[in-house]
Amino acid sequence: MSAAGAPPAPNLRAALPAVIGSLICVHASMAATRVTASLLVLERGYPEWIVGVLLSLFAVAPIGLSLWAGRLADRHGLHRPLSVGVAMGLAGALVAVLTQHPAALAVAALATGGAVAVAAVGIQREAGLMARDASDLKRVFSWIALGPALSNALAPVVVGLLIDHVGFRAGFVFAALLPLLAWWLGQRVPRGLSGPARSPAEDSRGRPRGALSLLRLAPLRHLLLVNLALSSCWDAHSFAVPVLGHTRGLSASSIGLILGSFAVAATVVRLAISRWADHLDEKRALRGAMALATVTCAVYFWLPGAAGMMLGSALLGLALGSVQPMILAMLHQVTPGDRHGQALGLRMLATNAATIVMPVSFGALAAATVPAAPLWLMGSLVLAAQMPAARIARPQD
Repeated sequence: MSAAGAPPAPNLRAALPAVIGSLICVHASMAATRVTASLLVLERGYPEWIVGVLLSLFAVAPIGLSLWAGRLADRHGLHRPLSVGVAMGLAGALVAVLTQHPAALAVAALATGGAVAVAAVGIQREAGLMARDASDLKRVFSWIALGPALSNALAPVVVGLLIDHVGFRAGFVFAALLPLLAWWLGQRVPRGLSGPARSPAEDSRGRPRGALSLLRLAPLRHLLLVNLALSSCWDAHSFAVPVLGHTRGLSASSIGLILGSFAVAATVVRLAISRWADHLDEKRALRGAMALATVTCAVYFWLPGAAGMMLGSALLGLALGSVQPMILAMLHQVTPGDRHGQALGLRMLATNAATIVMPVSFGALAAATVPAAPLWLMGSLVLAAQMPAARIARPQD
């Protein structure tokens, strides 16, 4: 919400579509690079572990850049971090356009992954300023959360067509054009509408306070623990479905439909939140989603056939898809207004660190036990996370 609790300027709210569009473009550039690079490596006969390393690199740069991006957004608003993200995404994709050597693809992965981290923190912070009140925060962030979902759905389709009909280089060209479109959309957001630039928050000695000092805020600490458990549950589903589907002898198209049912459900629930945000209590909705995720993870292994797995994935998509708007809305309410960017960067740091560590852990656990074990583990962690979720104080508490 605006600094003084007043409604945002009309021009600021009118710029929301451009803000969402810029996020879609930056994220789609990363998604297009990821799909094209993965298929190219396999096409050239490199071993699968190279693909795994390449995919992990997309989450490495955000770990190093997220906290810096938060400080940048708090101090300069939207346009500075968006410009940095655009430059990184463009540079990374262009490297892959010029040469498709594995080292170049690694650079492209690092750059485009980092681009999303820097740009998304600035965009999420700006979106929070566009909300009129607490209910509107949920509505705004449900629209923001649609950005990655749409880019993940559309970018692979476009890239696949380009690769089949033109070639791999065309996929990287497409990835390079998207940051330019993001920059153009960002220019549609007038500068200064979100208020004057803020000086970095300072401690008692006049030194800038780092993002890690925010962990002293108990509500934020509890919220980050919940976010970490739920985002890891999302990763567990992405891992378990292909492995479990393969074990059951399902076709690639059936596995794709199962994963697609998750994505569709996550998109639908975010649209529903934007429609009925005024009637939702963030804390109750979050804990309800966690309960649904826990139950679904527990029974998923026994769901019969492709149809049963589609139903389970859809239920999990409804639960996990509703989480991001709620968490982002609550994050903006439990942290100081001049440190929203730092809090968003801290959240992104935690989720990307988990994205690197969890898939390896899931692989080892599934190999040692059964394919559904990662889902059982994450369901247990989400159940345990009900304790910190219960301790998240509402702003009026």
